[in-house]
Amino acid sequence: MAAEEEYLEAEENLEAIITRIEQKSRKIESLLKQSKPVDALKTALEGSALKTRDERCKSANWIVVHRAMMAIKDVDGMISSLDPEYYDILMKYLYRGLATGDRPTCDQCLRIHEKLTEKAGLGCILRSLSDTVNTV
Repeated sequence: MAAEEEYLEAEENLEAIITRIEQKSRKIESLLKQSKPVDALKTALEGSALKTRDERCKSANWIVVHRAMMAIKDVDGMISSLDPEYYDILMKYLYRGLATGDRPTCDQCLRIHEKLTEKAGLGCILRSLSDTVNTV
């Protein structure tokens, strides 16, 4: 019941969520212009498990994460500097990226998936696939 209440609260604040995503997008673009793709990805992943079922919000957030993810050139360096708290949410976005079927996106997602699985283990995969509450 508590999870449903959180979703109801979030549903009332869709415009506030979109505004936060837009602000996050501007910050990420600034970080990318400064050649800080890892910081951009961390910023994109912060608060990414949106408490809403609204597909517009989820899609807007995916675009922000995708932009940061595609800028990563040094996957090993990114994984080593990423805090463990981001592993599961990053894995969820990797699966969303694979679902697009877009070749460059899938290639990047697979590169990151390989390194993330080495670092975080199989539990990360299982948690991201079994969590049906915090969908991306």
